[in-house]
Amino acid sequence: MDVAASSVPVGVRALKNNLSHYLERVRDGEQVVVTDRGRPIARLVGVEASTDRLADLIEAGLVQPARRSRQKLPKRVSSEGLVSDLVAQQRR
Repeated sequence: MDVAASSVPVGVRALKNNLSHYLERVRDGEQVVVTDRGRPIARLVGVEASTDRLADLIEAGLVQPARRSRQKLPKRVSSEGLVSDLVAQQRR
């Protein structure tokens, strides 16, 4: 993993002791690269503001929206007897 120029490297202990500080930097748009003994192990980046995951997937071209609206359900069948009696009656 390469530490980019816009990234801020920070050791695990320093991150733990100053978590709020580094989260504020991430909130401001910076990336924080967490290191363990000088070796990068993780990258903290901000979360995008979008909350509509389906719209994001459609925009990215990963899914296609429905071509038509949902079909109406057929009318309910009403009966005065038991369903099992109707089934038995149709089997005869």
